[in-house]
Amino acid sequence: MVTTDNIIQRCQDLFEDLSFTHARKWKDAEAERKVIAFMPIYVPREIIHAANMLPLGVLGGGDQLEVIQGDAYYQSYICRIPRSTIELILTKRLDFIDGMLFPSICDVIRNLSGMLQMIRPEIYAHYYDMPQNYDENIGGEFYVNELQELRKALEKVGDHEITDDAIRNSIAVYNENRRLIAKLYAMRVEQPWNIPATEAYLLMRASMLMPVEEHSQILIDYLAAAEKNDRPRRDNCRIVVSGMFCEQPPLALIKSLEMSGCYVVDDDFMLINRWPTVDVQVEGDPIYNLSDSFLKHSPKTSATYEPIEAEKGLYLVDAVRKSSAEGVIFAAPSFCDPALLERPMLQDALNAAKIPYTAFKYAENSGQMQPIREQAGTFADSIKLWGEQA
Repeated sequence: MVTTDNIIQRCQDLFEDLSFTHARKWKDAEAERKVIAFMPIYVPREIIHAANMLPLGVLGGGDQLEVIQGDAYYQSYICRIPRSTIELILTKRLDFIDGMLFPSICDVIRNLSGMLQMIRPEIYAHYYDMPQNYDENIGGEFYVNELQELRKALEKVGDHEITDDAIRNSIAVYNENRRLIAKLYAMRVEQPWNIPATEAYLLMRASMLMPVEEHSQILIDYLAAAEKNDRPRRDNCRIVVSGMFCEQPPLALIKSLEMSGCYVVDDDFMLINRWPTVDVQVEGDPIYNLSDSFLKHSPKTSATYEPIEAEKGLYLVDAVRKSSAEGVIFAAPSFCDPALLERPMLQDALNAAKIPYTAFKYAENSGQMQPIREQAGTFADSIKLWGEQA
């Protein structure tokens, strides 16, 4: 019998495996298979999939990895994820990958692509640029060219053509996966006690480590099993978490938020699974469709461009209202320039909408969760006591 416990245990085992055993077995099953790793945020996984390659999400080493060699490559006053990623590379945990993409999140990730080229010059490394102008004739044309460049590079790595039909098929497969994820999030909004944030997070992390078809089946099984659950309801505060789009939080941090009296009903961690926000058009030119979808249906994060300054933060207000949340917790990694520099503008939007919020910082290897639990608990209590009066 398939239960949510069975499924989540499997996802947790994948989450804790820093040797990427599942991906290694997938590659070893057929001689021609390739694995293309990528950093978080956004890359067009559809093109990697169309090349018969496995997109492998690399999100640092978390709190399980002691960083020793990686500290020699980066200064101490930046976020931890590049140092732990270097540690994964130097300790040969990623010795099986055939290439790696570094989306344009920040200057630190840009430099990380150069580090990989120095350490592993024999594999394909690409700093993947995204448009900062969303005009179809400017940013759109640029992005079509960037997608075509990636397509040609992957054809060279795999030594075979990536056809338009193959990309269309991959778009359809990922559209289905995103629809299942949207269903998971919708169920979580309606019944957050039945779909804890930790379980939703582990389901999202699993998608980084396996073929998309396999992940979609896991989601189908989980959703069916979750409908049969009848977990106890608690008098928790409904909150949205913002700022976790790149360096991921320790699982203990998410558990601490739940234990403090918060139902996390929306978030921005593992955002690549919800990108774009609607189905990509299947018919027509698949490269143009991927570009057009990025321009028109990108979720708002600090790592993407918003052309209208007056709209800054409105997406967060909208997320609060759609999920019937009562407040926002800003949780950004220490030294994360994109998240921390944008926070004042997001706070202004929340203030204008009279939505309460609190904020703290973390690192992927944060160990002491009691202060975070106390702060989140105090925030939840204040909303319950004074929210209606405010």
